[in-house]
Amino acid sequence: MNLHQTRRRFLRGTSLGLGCAALGSLLDPKLLGGATLIGSDGNSKSPFPNFAPTAKRVIYLFQSGGPSQLDLLDHKPKLGSQYDVDLPDSVRMGERVTGMVAHQARFPVAPSLFKFARHGESGASISELLPHTASIADDICIVRSMHTEAINHDPAITFLQTGSQLPGRPSMGAWVDYGLGSLTQDLPAFVVLVSLPSTRSAGQGLLARLWGSGFIPSRHQGVKLRSGGDPVLYLSDPQGIDRPIRRDMLDGIAALNRSRLKVVGDPEIETRINQYEMAYRMQSSVPELMDLSGEPEHVLNLYGPQARKPGSYARNCLLARRLAERGVRFIQLYHRGWDQHGNLPNDIRAQCADTDQGSAALVQDLRQRGMLDETLVIWGGEFGRTVYSQGGLSTTNYGRDHHGRCFSLWMAGGGIKAGIRYGASDDYSFNVAESSVHVHDLQATILHCLGIDHEKLIYRFAGRDFRLTDVYGRVVGGLLA
Repeated sequence: MNLHQTRRRFLRGTSLGLGCAALGSLLDPKLLGGATLIGSDGNSKSPFPNFAPTAKRVIYLFQSGGPSQLDLLDHKPKLGSQYDVDLPDSVRMGERVTGMVAHQARFPVAPSLFKFARHGESGASISELLPHTASIADDICIVRSMHTEAINHDPAITFLQTGSQLPGRPSMGAWVDYGLGSLTQDLPAFVVLVSLPSTRSAGQGLLARLWGSGFIPSRHQGVKLRSGGDPVLYLSDPQGIDRPIRRDMLDGIAALNRSRLKVVGDPEIETRINQYEMAYRMQSSVPELMDLSGEPEHVLNLYGPQARKPGSYARNCLLARRLAERGVRFIQLYHRGWDQHGNLPNDIRAQCADTDQGSAALVQDLRQRGMLDETLVIWGGEFGRTVYSQGGLSTTNYGRDHHGRCFSLWMAGGGIKAGIRYGASDDYSFNVAESSVHVHDLQATILHCLGIDHEKLIYRFAGRDFRLTDVYGRVVGGLLA
C-alpha cells in the first residue's frame, strides 16, 4: 500500500465521497448533524406544548455567586449552641471541598447572625434581611432541598443554565424558545438583563454563553439589553440613514441572503435574515420598552428608589415585568456579588438591600395585573454556602465557602403551589434530609409548567440526541398547584 500520495491524487480520490456527502446533506440534513425538533411520533414538526401549560413565560432572577441559605431562607435555630464547634464528620461525610478551605485545620460551625421570623398565613420562616420577600410569603414556594454536583462557580452556573457543567450546550431560555417559539414579533423571545451591585463589586464574571444557543440555531440565543447608550448595540441608525433607506438596505441584503440560502441550505443564513428583520422592528419596540416615563408613580415606588437608576436590579425587575407584558417568553436577570467567602454579614446586607424590594415588587406587580398565574418566577443562585466558617470566625463576622449539597431558592406563579415550603435540610443545612430536588429536576419542572415534557424536547446534533436535562430529571409534583 502506498502511504505517500500527492495532494492532487488525494482530492481526485475523495471527490466522489465528498459529492455523496453533499447530496446526502441536501436529502436529509440530519445525516450530517443538521437538527430538527423531534416529536414523540418521530416527525420534525414541533409537538409542543405537549399538554396544557400553567405558565406562558418565565422570569428567572438569578443570584450569581451562591446566596447563603443559612442566612436567608433556611432557619437553623439549634446552631446557636454549636458556635465554633467543629462540624461533625458524621455530617460532613467526606464532602469534596474547594481549594479555598482544603487546608483549613478546622471547620467551625458559624450560626447565622440574623434573626428569623414567621410570616403570612403559611408561617414561612424568613430572615430579617428579606423584609419585602417576607411580605409575599404566601405567594411563594420556598425549596430548601436543592442540590448540585458542582462546587465552583463556572461549572455550577453553566450546569443550572444549560444542563451540563461543560460549556457548549444551549441555555434554558434558548431551549424554551426553540420548543415553543415567540409570543411577539417585535422583541426577542429570550432577553437578558445584568445588574451590578451597589457596592460596585462585580463578583464572578458572566459569559455570554450562559444565554447562548450552543449547537441549536443562533436565532434562539438570548439578547442582552444594556443599561447605557443603545440598549442593543447599533440599534440606532447612523447619521444620514433614515427609515426608508434602512428598509431598502435590508430588502436588498435579504434578497442576496435568500439567493445564497437556496444554494447552500445553511440554516444560519435564514437566522441572519430573521435577525435583521427583528433588529429593524426593535428600533421601534426597544426604545418604547426602556422608556419608563409612562409608569405611574405608585408603581415606581413599589419597586423602590433604585428603580429610577438604569442598570440597577430594581429597575431590571420593572423592565422584566414590561418585557413579560410585551410577550417575551424567557426573561433572565443576573445579579452578581453573592460570593461571600469573608465578611459575609456586611456584604449580604448590601446584596439584600439591592435585590429584596425589587424581587418582591415584581411578584406583587404581576399579581396586581393578573399576570402572576401565567408567569413562573424563580429566585436563586447556582449553589448555597457552608455552615462552617471559611477563615476566621468571630461573634460578629464570618465567611462561608461554596456548598452544592444543599441550598434554597423560591418560586412563584405559573402553576407552582403558593405559600409552602418544599423539602428540608438536616440540622446543619449541610445535607438534604427530605424531598431532594436536583438541578435536572428543577429544569424538568420549569419545562413542565410551560407545557413541555422534558424528555421530548430533543435536538439531534453530531449523531446523538440532546436534552436540557441530559438523561436525567423528574418533574417535582409536590411543587405543582
